[in-house]
Amino acid sequence: MTAQLVNLDKVLQANERLQAVYGPRERHGRRDPLDELILTILSQNTSDRNSGRAWRLLRSRYQSWSDVLEADTRELYEVIKPAGLGNIKAPRIQQVLQEVLNRRGEFNLDFLRELPIGEAKQWLRSLPGIGPKTAACVLCFACDMPALPVDTHVHRVALRLGLIGPKVNADAAHDLLEQALPVDAVYAFHVNMILHGRQICHAQRPACPRCPLRDMCDYGSTVLAAAAGAAPTL
Repeated sequence: MTAQLVNLDKVLQANERLQAVYGPRERHGRRDPLDELILTILSQNTSDRNSGRAWRLLRSRYQSWSDVLEADTRELYEVIKPAGLGNIKAPRIQQVLQEVLNRRGEFNLDFLRELPIGEAKQWLRSLPGIGPKTAACVLCFACDMPALPVDTHVHRVALRLGLIGPKVNADAAHDLLEQALPVDAVYAFHVNMILHGRQICHAQRPACPRCPLRDMCDYGSTVLAAAAGAAPTL
């Protein structure tokens, strides 16, 4: 069944090609796991610039996570408004903080670093509103685990290249792509797929003619073949 959902050979080939084009990647430092969790909630459905601004406002307004939890939700909404969807994100942040406190007795998720990756994922995904991408971000960027976050860029490029089947959604792609890669390749693959999606494989008008992966891309082959057969513009 898995072979129908992910092309293992092509995933490995894409990883090698991406590293040849964009270079190998090394981690530089790591965030506190709870910080990463809240920041990732803020980053949902918005730009890094907007979520970064909301994060800075949040940290300057409140001295502790206890202060955030006890804040009026309407006030918190106004503080994180630059991140968008504050009516969803403000109560979600407070729900997550409350659940962390209930389960752990403190605002600290360092224990995740000691768990097997599967257990750590399961624990995070059991929190209110936390899905595969947010859990993977926490484990990848704060816990040095080989978890693969699949954002819109990674999912789009994976579909176009034919690394995953056309019906595989982003949630399912996390584990499929992660398991297809060597453990030490997961981080570089994630970063390079995002870079490729931003620089070449745009959502609209992808730059297929100058794509270094066009010879192995299902989508690009179709686009270039259609362009070659198009009638000349008068």
